[in-house]
Amino acid sequence: MTRRKKMVERVTELMDKPQRIRNIGIVAHIDHGKTTLSDNLLAGAGMISEELAGHQLFMDSDAEEQARGITIDASNVSMVHEYGGEEYLINMIDTPGHVDFGGDVTRAMRAVDGAVVVVDAVEGTMPQTETVLRQALKEGVKPVLFINKVDRLINEIKVDSTEMQIRLGRVIDKVNKLIKGMNEKMYNDGWKLDAAKGTVAFGSALYNWAVSVPYMKKSGVNFQEVYDRCRAGEMKALAKSSPLAEVLLDMVVKHLPDPIDAQDRRVHIIWHGDYESEVGKSMINCDPNGPIAMMVTDISFDPHAGEVATGRLFSGTLRRGGEVYISGTAGKSNRLQQVGIFMGPERIEVESLCAGNIAAVTGLRDAIVGSTVTSLMEMTPFESLQHYSEPVMTVAVEAKNMKDLPKLVTVLRQVAKEDPTVRVTINEETGEHLISGMGELHLEIITGRIKRDKGVEILTSPPIVVYRETPTQKAGPVEGKSPNRHNRFYIELEPMPEELVKMIKDGDITMNMSELERRDALLKGGLEKDEAKNLKAIEATNMFFDMTKGIQYLNETMELVLEGWREALAGGPLAEEQVQNLKIRLVDVKLHEDAIHRGPAQVIPAVRSAVKAGILMAGDSLLEPMQKIQITVPMDQMGAATGQIQGRRGQVFDMQSMGDSITVTGKAPVAELFGFAGDLRSATEGRAMWSTEFAGFEVVPQGLLPEVVKAIRKRKGLKEQIPRPDDYLA
Repeated sequence: MTRRKKMVERVTELMDKPQRIRNIGIVAHIDHGKTTLSDNLLAGAGMISEELAGHQLFMDSDAEEQARGITIDASNVSMVHEYGGEEYLINMIDTPGHVDFGGDVTRAMRAVDGAVVVVDAVEGTMPQTETVLRQALKEGVKPVLFINKVDRLINEIKVDSTEMQIRLGRVIDKVNKLIKGMNEKMYNDGWKLDAAKGTVAFGSALYNWAVSVPYMKKSGVNFQEVYDRCRAGEMKALAKSSPLAEVLLDMVVKHLPDPIDAQDRRVHIIWHGDYESEVGKSMINCDPNGPIAMMVTDISFDPHAGEVATGRLFSGTLRRGGEVYISGTAGKSNRLQQVGIFMGPERIEVESLCAGNIAAVTGLRDAIVGSTVTSLMEMTPFESLQHYSEPVMTVAVEAKNMKDLPKLVTVLRQVAKEDPTVRVTINEETGEHLISGMGELHLEIITGRIKRDKGVEILTSPPIVVYRETPTQKAGPVEGKSPNRHNRFYIELEPMPEELVKMIKDGDITMNMSELERRDALLKGGLEKDEAKNLKAIEATNMFFDMTKGIQYLNETMELVLEGWREALAGGPLAEEQVQNLKIRLVDVKLHEDAIHRGPAQVIPAVRSAVKAGILMAGDSLLEPMQKIQITVPMDQMGAATGQIQGRRGQVFDMQSMGDSITVTGKAPVAELFGFAGDLRSATEGRAMWSTEFAGFEVVPQGLLPEVVKAIRKRKGLKEQIPRPDDYLA
C-alpha cells in the first residue's frame, strides 16, 4: 500500500473520535520558520520524505509562494501522530506571517482550538507575533510556544550555554507578558507558558530537532548536550535523538484541547445564541448527532469541482447530498455535493464528516467567508470575523481587451469571495474597477493571480491610499426632505465615542447579540439608557439610533431609512470616501399616510442627503491610514533609521537597545511609505531589519487637508469644489 493511501486510511479512521482530534494553527511573525516547521512535522508523520522536509515547502503549494519564499495563503493538512500508545488526528493550518495576509490568520483562528506560536530565538517577539497572539486569544485559542532557530543563537551570535538559557527565558517571559496583558483571566486559568510544564519547546525547524523539558526526561538529552552538539555541527545526531515532530506533536496532544473540551469554552466566545437551545447544547458538547453548525473560514476555487468552502464543523455530521441553509440568504437551501478534508494541496473525499473536524465541501454556492452553514433555517449565526487590519491601498484595474470585461467582472467577484480582506468596487459603466487591499504586496499578489491563474490580461494603476471621512463635532437637527416634499426626517450627528468604536472593533457590541446583552454592553460603553435601548443598526464603526416615539408608519419605513443612511456612509461628501465613527440619532419624522408617497424613491434620497449635509455641518474631516514601523539596526545606523521615519511625516515613540543593536519604533502615514523599503536599505547600507503593521486611521493634519481632498476629488472625476450642506438640502 502506498504511503499516501495508508495515511488517508489512518486519518479517516480517527475522524469520528473527537477526543483524539487536535485542530491547530501554526502562527508567527514573517520568516520565523512556520512553513519549514510544518514541513518537518509532516515528514515526522510520514506524509513527505525527510530529505525534502524544510526544502519542499509542501504547505506553500502556490507557484507565487515558492518563488517569493513566503506563505500567502493559509493551507490545511491532516496527519496522524502516536502518543502514549494511541493514535491522534492532527488537523493543522499553516498561516502566513506577512502583515498583508493577516486576514488569513484571523480566519484560521476560528477553525482551530490551539496555536503553536513560533518565535525566532535571535529576533525574539516582533509586532506580528503580538498580532497573531492577540487574534488567537480573542478567539479562545490556546497557545503553546516553539522557540525556533536556537542553532543561530549558538553558532551565529556565539552565546555561551548560560547566556543561551537566559535569552530563551527572556523570550518566554515576553510572550507571557503579552498573554497576561491581552487576557489576564486566561493567563491565570493555566494559559501561562511554562517550560517546566512542557508548554514550551526549543529547537531548529531547519535541522529538524527540538527539545522540551518532558522530552528531556524521556530521551536524556539536556541543554548542555544541545549546546555542545550545535557547536560541533552535529545537528543530524540531535535530530535522531530528539526529533522535532515527536517533541512538538507530543506537546500539541498533551497540552492543546480536543474539540469537546475546546468547544465548551469557545462556543460562548464566538456564538451569542441561546446556549440552552438544541443547537447551543449540541455545539457545546460537539455532538455529531445534533443539527449541523459550521462556520466557513476559507473559500477557494478548484478548476474541476468549482467553489470549495472550508470551515470548522461545530455540531452535527456533513453527508454528501445533504441540504443546508446559509445565514443571510433568506431560506434558500444548498445541497452538499462533495465532503472532504485537505491534505495540503490535495482534497480527499469522504462519505461523511462529524463535529470537531475541519471540513472542505462543495455545493455551497451562496456561502462567503464568515457564513454560518446549518441544517436549521432559524439558527443565530456565528459572530462575524473581526479583522485587525483594514484595506489601506487601492489599485484601479481594467481589462486589456474589452472582450475580457465580462470575464474580469466574474473573476473580481471570485477574488472578493476568496479573500474578505479585499474590497472590490465594480463600475460596469466605466469598465474601471477598484481593488483595495492591505498593502503593496497584497495588491501585487492579487493582480498577479488574476493574470496568471484566472487568465485575464489586465492593466493596473499605481497603488493609491484609502482614506476615510469622519465628523469632528456635533450637528443638527438636520432636516432631509423627500423629492415630493411629503416626508421629512430630522437627524442629529456627532463623532462616536472612542470607547464605543473600540468595542465595535473588538466584537463586544454586535447586532447578533440578544437585545439585553447589547443594551448592557452599550451602557458599559458610556451611553445613556434611552439611547442604549434604541440602537437600530451598526455599519462598520457607525451607529444609528431611533429616538422617535410612536410615529405612524415608521416601522414599515425603517428599512428604507437605514438604506439611505448606508448609502451616505459608503461615500462621504468631502471626497466620496467611506465614513466611519459617526453616531446618528433620528429625532423626528413626518411621513405621508399613503404608502405610495413614501416608497424607496422618496425615503432613500431624503435620508441620504440629510446625512451627507449633516456630516459637512459636523466638521467633516479625512482620516488617513497609519503604519506602525519597527526597525532594528546597528547602533551607528540609528540616525539613518529615525531619519527614515521622521522624514515621512512620522514620529518615533520608542527606542530600545539590545547588545550592539537598537530597535526604533514609530509610526507614519501609509501615503508617505511608498518606496520605504528601498530607501531604508540604502540609508542603512542594507543592515536594517524592519517590519510594519496596521496602526489604525488618524485625522489628516489641517494644513494638508485641502490639498489631499483636492487630489482625491480630481482622481475620482468629481467637481473640484467641495459641496456645501445647502447643495444636499435644496
